[in-house]
Amino acid sequence: MRQHWLASIAFGGLFMAPTLAQEPTAKPTVAPLATKTDRPEIYDAKADARQLVRTAVFQANRDRSRVLVMFGGNWCGWCHKLHGLFRSDREIAGLIRAEFVLAMVDTAAPGAEELMDEWKVERSKGLPYLVVLDGSGKVVARQETGVLEEGDHHDPALVKKFLAANQAEPVQASAVLEKALASAGDQDKRVLLHFGAPWCGWCHKLDDFLARPEIAELMARDFLEVKLDTERMPGGQTILDQYCKKPEGIPWTVILDKDGKPLIDSQGPKGNIGYPGEPHEIAHFVTMLRQTARSLTQADLDRIETELKKASEAMRQSASNSARPDPAAATTQIIPAAPATLRIAPDNAKP
Repeated sequence: MRQHWLASIAFGGLFMAPTLAQEPTAKPTVAPLATKTDRPEIYDAKADARQLVRTAVFQANRDRSRVLVMFGGNWCGWCHKLHGLFRSDREIAGLIRAEFVLAMVDTAAPGAEELMDEWKVERSKGLPYLVVLDGSGKVVARQETGVLEEGDHHDPALVKKFLAANQAEPVQASAVLEKALASAGDQDKRVLLHFGAPWCGWCHKLDDFLARPEIAELMARDFLEVKLDTERMPGGQTILDQYCKKPEGIPWTVILDKDGKPLIDSQGPKGNIGYPGEPHEIAHFVTMLRQTARSLTQADLDRIETELKKASEAMRQSASNSARPDPAAATTQIIPAAPATLRIAPDNAKP
């Protein structure tokens, strides 16, 4: 049975509550499907739809993945069923975690109607309704979900087929690095290269910190930030092995000169710092910047150190006020707001 319009926007309904353990993150298990009586709110009707989609596009562009927008509402039973399948089916959950930024868009959210008009969403087909965007914000696919149903549920095989058909093409890690090094040479900058994987919660925390507008502005003075995915990018693990002679988990970071020569890496006095959350980890991260930066002042370095300490304290407070789930268990993350200049591209999908 199809659902019709009402609505809100949020990312995935799953949020990351990190602990401060700095061991390599274990791959997550999949959460059970909620019953009608204990359904979580998977949409936010008050959030600005365009800004949240812009943020999702920003993350997809950074990770060279795609955005999966699911229009619907908390009142919509079929929306809860499909979102539940995204979590309960291990293969689908893994595919979304690796290849998509999941954006749950309530149709009543500010700006949602305009997006549906721009993207030619077929309102008569009911809810939930799926739209896939590429890393520039262009529509590459749209899908009414009635055809994905089988009886009182969605067919996992059909859902997986749709997702697999619309995931981004793999990008060679070597090509990404070569392009970054060439740009570093042209701009007389260093390359801050960090390695991660879709299941690694601490990798996402590092991504998010570096993406903060105030941090990104400082880092861009001396560094080109590049992320290589050891699982999604062919050759990613090979490049990690090339630079990291003593594997101690991810995230792992190295700063390179324009010729690809390593200048300093995240192997601190106590091992790989991963995401710099503990005092000694923060100190080593700042040391990495101090030894390789050319334009950053001591005041700039102090600000980065202060922001890392604030982020660490915020995580401690969050952990002390709630249960401590594995930070890698989330299928998607809320990330810092994308730059205001990032535009959502016009529709280019064929009807």
